[in-house]
Amino acid sequence: MQGAVLYGPRDVRFEERDDPKIIKPTDAVIRIAAACVCGSDLWPYRGIQPTAQPTPMGHEYCGTVQELGSAVKSIKRGQFVIGSFFASDNTCLNCQIGYQSSCQHRELVGGAQAPLLRVSLADGTLVATPDVPSEELVPSLLTLSDVMGTGWFAADAANVKPGSTVAVVGDGAVGLLGVLSAKQMGAERIIAMSRHRSRQKLACDFGATDIVTERGDEGVARIKELTNGIGADSVLECVGTQESMMQAISSTRPGGHVGYVGVPHRVELDGEKLFFSHVHLHGGPAPVRRFLPELVDLVWKRKINPGKVFDLSLPLGQVADAYRAMDERRAIKVLLHP
Repeated sequence: MQGAVLYGPRDVRFEERDDPKIIKPTDAVIRIAAACVCGSDLWPYRGIQPTAQPTPMGHEYCGTVQELGSAVKSIKRGQFVIGSFFASDNTCLNCQIGYQSSCQHRELVGGAQAPLLRVSLADGTLVATPDVPSEELVPSLLTLSDVMGTGWFAADAANVKPGSTVAVVGDGAVGLLGVLSAKQMGAERIIAMSRHRSRQKLACDFGATDIVTERGDEGVARIKELTNGIGADSVLECVGTQESMMQAISSTRPGGHVGYVGVPHRVELDGEKLFFSHVHLHGGPAPVRRFLPELVDLVWKRKINPGKVFDLSLPLGQVADAYRAMDERRAIKVLLHP
């Protein structure tokens, strides 16, 4: 088969790779129905995160089970499944308390920008849909593998409650789906921070009530102005830079919560400022597996449509164009179809 391989900064190639096979009895091999490029893929693509060797790319996936290891019991051949970007056994103590991305036996799933994918710990990682979905549902189901699950975790970690005021820092796919998550959780006011018209529109479609275009200290001042000088109850940090993290913390009222899910790059916190802020911080790699059953149900029943975050669709063979489009911010998120 052919799949995406990153060789170095801005050097993605679609080239011949070995077909994945069952290696352990707990493995599954799935045929990809749709994959995509993640915002976190852009860190190594841009060279900010070094690439030591040619690396198969892609960690968001959904598709049909082709092969199963002998120990897999909960998944069957022919089922349509979605899984997290971290494989987990879903039985260890960390999994049982809902932190499958910190599973004691976790494995990072990679190489999903290809026709076939091996998923380890299949029983604990994969969740089957009630039936084979219609084509229109596939994009939304795909988002559950990462960006929708991560946006949902950002809102959950930020303690979003019915009637609350929420601010979202970041207008990428995760931030936009954080808006959708906050809306679904009952937030009354959702302030999206964005400078891009197309992203502002989608944020409003997903439930944003206010748009703030300012950043940094000016963005914080605008949030305070909109909240009677107090700050938001909950802030979702969906970028991972020093500026975005400080903007999130400073925009939160005393006693409020920040849910941070942007992969941090060179982020350092001032302990004294944090001490006197009285702000709760919680986040990390999203335990997507915890939320998959609920999110699958919401998508299946057409209660949410996170697939609207895809604004460009390309054949898998044009994966290099997909990376360029996202790198140049010509696309929010690119869906790749076989």
